[in-house]
Amino acid sequence: MKTLAELRSRRWFSDQGMRGFAHRQRMQQQGFRREDMMDRPMVALINTWSDLSPCHAHLRERAEAVKRGILLAGGFPVELPAMSLGEVMVKPTTMLYRNFLAMEVEELLRSLPCDGVVLLAGCDKTTPGTVMGALSMDIPTLFCPAGPMLNDRVVQNGVARTVGAGTHTRMFWDEYQAGQIDAAGIQRLEARMTRAPGTCNTMGTASTMTAIVEALGLTLPGATSIPAMDSAHIRMATDCGQRIVGMVWEDLKPSRLLTRGSFDNAMAVQMALGGSTNAAVHILAMAGRAGITLTLDDLDAMARRVPVLANLFPSGDRLMEDFYYAGGLPALMQVIRTHLDTGAATVTGRNLGENIASAQVLDPQVIRPLDQPVSAAGALAVVYGNLAPNGAVIKPSAANPRLMQHTGRALVFDSQPEMLRAMADPALDCDEDTVLVLRNAGPVGAPGMPEWGNLPIPRKLLQAGVRDMLRISDARMSGTHYGTCVLHVSPESAVGGPLALVRTGDRIELDVAARRLQLLVDEAELARRRAAWTAPPPAVQRGFTRLYQAHVTQAHQGCDFDFLQGNAPSPEPAIF
Repeated sequence: MKTLAELRSRRWFSDQGMRGFAHRQRMQQQGFRREDMMDRPMVALINTWSDLSPCHAHLRERAEAVKRGILLAGGFPVELPAMSLGEVMVKPTTMLYRNFLAMEVEELLRSLPCDGVVLLAGCDKTTPGTVMGALSMDIPTLFCPAGPMLNDRVVQNGVARTVGAGTHTRMFWDEYQAGQIDAAGIQRLEARMTRAPGTCNTMGTASTMTAIVEALGLTLPGATSIPAMDSAHIRMATDCGQRIVGMVWEDLKPSRLLTRGSFDNAMAVQMALGGSTNAAVHILAMAGRAGITLTLDDLDAMARRVPVLANLFPSGDRLMEDFYYAGGLPALMQVIRTHLDTGAATVTGRNLGENIASAQVLDPQVIRPLDQPVSAAGALAVVYGNLAPNGAVIKPSAANPRLMQHTGRALVFDSQPEMLRAMADPALDCDEDTVLVLRNAGPVGAPGMPEWGNLPIPRKLLQAGVRDMLRISDARMSGTHYGTCVLHVSPESAVGGPLALVRTGDRIELDVAARRLQLLVDEAELARRRAAWTAPPPAVQRGFTRLYQAHVTQAHQGCDFDFLQGNAPSPEPAIF
């Protein structure tokens, strides 16, 4: 247990010289009492609220609930705004700024008098970004998830359907492109499908990542499943505030919590949920910040052991509100208990096994037993070959079984605008067996590795009834999307990866069972193409994007910055 004198914030406020005088003076300038900063631990709230982040529209109010809990427990709350990465609005991609947010969180906590932190986030990159920064800073940390949005219902052909964001957006848009939904119908869907604040209510990247953080032991049990607009969410936020004060006194920081077993639990949960392929880059990056070595092969091995048990879009047919009522993540973890390290420590001060001991599955149609999986295909597979020497990922549970072993003729696009223009061309030379290839969409090439990997189906094929094709890219794909998409091809084309050498007309072979992705072109021809290849110039000459392109690692390494990897301590400010 820490004493008051040992708190980090004492360096700012207990000093009896001019600096301590100035620090106390300026806090009192805001109306805070002298004893507030002198006699209490100072707890930061990193808040990613923004008017342009609908997933986080309620976090301004949730911050007040967290502050209430901190005050009730005898702490002093201070709210610190951080970059808000609303997935839909940020261009060219939020992934470009995940490391920016991680740096901001680390530097906010390092440079200010913070004894502990509650992270308020939930949209896709905000969860790994805030957690990565907090892991590097290594002060007591508790994650307060934004929570999923509420379900909606629409009536089509006299039948009521439960719908939400993400997966249904793509489904309905494809039907609109195919002429199955008219303009008035798509406008009605636009106004109704996302009817409340909160993250996507499918098992997209947002819910995947918050669930992973809960499995790591960095949230209160069951917190990630609570819908954003449920009154239980407000109570959970207050509980977060109350618990972080205890964690400060206990000095319960991430380095005392996270082990290889914690990350094994996170990987097992990802697979059981049928989680987003985006987790492959984020979990590797978070593990790196914690000093834990993980590889794509570790993810593939876990996917082979743990089947998809959560009946949630895009692998299943339910939504996150249904998952909450079915018992949430603690119930799912109870089902896969034999695959978990139940002795792993958590923010509650109890181990994972104790946290989930009383959890029960309340709806076995939503959370399936081990012998009745939603998909036996698995939530992730890692494929290798001369097209992806360092690996690429695919989500078999959301793909077409027919295409799991497929050979087809490549149709190659060098940019997203070129690809989008071609998709509307009725004369486009392709059929349902064509392999669509998009390159220059990776971490360096795009830059930022945007979610372009769910390449659209050409309109002429949509109108002919085709709904899936084999698609390959060095981009990512939204976790809410579906289809036979091979993603994160590494190394990417912009740094000279083999994807840069593919030409339209080449034949490509995918065999997921054999974990193989092969460009069927002989080595002599590939050598000739490689010799003729030249690296593209940097897309941007200044600012953060220039820094990003110079220092981002490849997808199989987590896309962190090379100078931020590892768990070397974040240095304390040297000059006061």
